[in-house]
Amino acid sequence: MIMEKHTMMELGTVLDKEFDHLVENCMLSGKINQDLYSKYDVKRGLRDSNGKGVLTGLTEISDVVATGMVDGEPQPIDGELYFQGINVEDLVEHGSRECFLFEEATYLLLFGQLPTNEEFDSFVKILGSLRELSGKFVRDVIMKAPPANLMNALQKCIILLYSYDSNPDSIEVSNVLRQSLQLIAKLPMMAVYSYYAYRHFQLGKTLMVRPPKPELSTAENLLYMLRKDGKYTRLEAKVLDVALVLHAEHGGGNNSTFTNHVVTTSGTDTYSAVAASIASLKGPRHGGANMKVMQMFDDLKEHCPDYKDEEAIEKYLNDVLDKKAFDNAGLIYGMGHAVYTNSDPREVLLKKYAERLSEAKGMEEEFELYQTVERISSKLITERRHLFKPICANVDFYSGLVYTMLDIPRELFTPIFAMARISGWSAHRLEELVNNGKIIRPAYKFVGEHREYHTIHEREEHRYSYYPGE
Repeated sequence: MIMEKHTMMELGTVLDKEFDHLVENCMLSGKINQDLYSKYDVKRGLRDSNGKGVLTGLTEISDVVATGMVDGEPQPIDGELYFQGINVEDLVEHGSRECFLFEEATYLLLFGQLPTNEEFDSFVKILGSLRELSGKFVRDVIMKAPPANLMNALQKCIILLYSYDSNPDSIEVSNVLRQSLQLIAKLPMMAVYSYYAYRHFQLGKTLMVRPPKPELSTAENLLYMLRKDGKYTRLEAKVLDVALVLHAEHGGGNNSTFTNHVVTTSGTDTYSAVAASIASLKGPRHGGANMKVMQMFDDLKEHCPDYKDEEAIEKYLNDVLDKKAFDNAGLIYGMGHAVYTNSDPREVLLKKYAERLSEAKGMEEEFELYQTVERISSKLITERRHLFKPICANVDFYSGLVYTMLDIPRELFTPIFAMARISGWSAHRLEELVNNGKIIRPAYKFVGEHREYHTIHEREEHRYSYYPGE
């Protein structure tokens, strides 16, 4: 039985002492000696001692390149990203049709090759026909109890789509492809409608639900549905389209895509697999990082109102690293990447389009502030952590700024990541099913103690044996 909010709040007042005791026990029971990870050579986070990901699978979908061979030795290079062997930079700069780059990239990810004109027209038509959500679904699912965090709203929508599917459990490739295309088409609508439901029911704002236009691209439909007058410029649609491409896929090892692989190998349905990926992407260490970047810049602006004062900005960033500023986590959000060193190709491309948009919006000073923070942060992190390789900004560093310049509400920043990454998740799920891989089951080493069972009357006497850390 689900507790009402007021009942859950009472737990923190009436049962304070009892609950604090449970928390203490939980902390004692869960604490593991950190030296044991080295002793047993545990690859924490599935990474080796150099931070490189442990090889757990094979894929043809995308390639994340950060090193090259120089005189027979691996050396950091400017980052490169390939979708099905095609450089993403070429996709962005030479795409077939303006504002439909995301659709072209999605076709490439799903089917392994770039579409012909006929294939592209057919694919766009299919997506356009699948975008709209039924009035019943909007009323019964989206409009009821909308959560403030729209990633949870998307999870709710995706899980309940299961009930609207006549064949939800089949994992035949043809059925999963059908479900994937529907999710790719509908996820933007679910995000926008969930935002308006939250805005209306929790903030008391006017409710506006505008149906999508099947002839528009994903980027165009997003701007059309979010704006009161439905108007947008070609540059705005183009920049958002590019952002969607750059977020669509990033290798099988990123947290949300690996989650999809893990869940898919269990044989579960598409909706459960995608909901699991959404849960992963929500986290601030993954898709939620762009919100952290924006919050950090909000705090920086309060402390450094003069965007030209580099000395003050450097002091603030040092305080962040010293855990004295912002969220006291010691992290400059948007800086650094698990794979890329010299540069993140997605950040390089998005930064270029962010600059163009800042000029059109009269926000050049804001863009320059981001450049200043990027430059100073890279220097500070490298120096203070005594690193021998450079630290680059990642795609999250400029994505929030881009969405802000496009007048997209912050609540939708991470959902936009999800509506782009659904293409990559779908491609990886299909690849996993086509190859019929084993269920993913890594090992965990037990480092506790086998203990004797004591009856409830004996346990007080043997209390400390339950918590060896005491």
